[in-house]
Amino acid sequence: MAQIIDGKAIAADIRREVAADVAVLDSAHNLVPGLAVVIVGSRKDSQTYVQMKRKACAEVGIRSFDVDLPEDISEAALVAEVDRLNADHSVHGILVQLPLPKHINEEKILNQISIDKDVDGFHPLNIGRLAMKGRDPLFVPCTPKGCMELLSRSGVTVKGKRAVVVGRSNIVGLPVSLLLLKADATVTIVHSRTPNPESIVREADIVIAAAGQAMMIKGDWIKPGAAVIDVGTNSIDDPSRKSGYRLVGDVDFAEVSKVAGHLTPVPGGVGPMTVAMLLKNTVDGAKRGIVQ
Repeated sequence: MAQIIDGKAIAADIRREVAADVAVLDSAHNLVPGLAVVIVGSRKDSQTYVQMKRKACAEVGIRSFDVDLPEDISEAALVAEVDRLNADHSVHGILVQLPLPKHINEEKILNQISIDKDVDGFHPLNIGRLAMKGRDPLFVPCTPKGCMELLSRSGVTVKGKRAVVVGRSNIVGLPVSLLLLKADATVTIVHSRTPNPESIVREADIVIAAAGQAMMIKGDWIKPGAAVIDVGTNSIDDPSRKSGYRLVGDVDFAEVSKVAGHLTPVPGGVGPMTVAMLLKNTVDGAKRGIVQ
């Protein structure tokens, strides 16, 4: 049976480390890290995520700047709001909750965030630096960074290993493949146009599943002893639950847990790490300000 990687426990360790860093910044430099969380409109799922992020900030001592904007805000007004936060020295990280309403150009807004405050790590300059050998981004996207942290804190060696990333999204698949490459893995990306993906996944020592397809990766796709990080969060019908559904990953947990060496559950695996990495990125941004 696979060793189950407890993302909740590892994320709790990281939050404790972040809280200790925040306390030192406050006592030694009279500096409280600040994170601005911008939400446009009233999508229920976005509001849930934002509340979670604001609560996490409060728990570790990061000051949260709440920017709640109406659904019909103009693109120009949102750009002005981002510019205001860019200029505010008490804000060390800016996060714009996606998706944005249809009338707003998402790319334009994300590009407007100062690279020094891009705690989500999605600015093209940060992604470009991540892609280049010998360069380091100011911030690494939170979910991919969380995946790498789960591997390292679980004692999984990446250097020299064969890694397969399932999915090529800008948010997870692409950046996590670049991080694995930086960590000296040999990396293959499998996507919706890849023929016979199972034959490629079967060769992997490390699998990062980020395709958004419920329970797509079966037990016979996995090399015995491989480390499997499941980024997927998919809801499937389950009449036995009060909600009528349950959350599953991109990996068939019951099957893969019998073959893999390490495996993250869903929920309780990668999810808690994403928020923990956001907090860490915010504190790193505040520290960088002192050095400069």
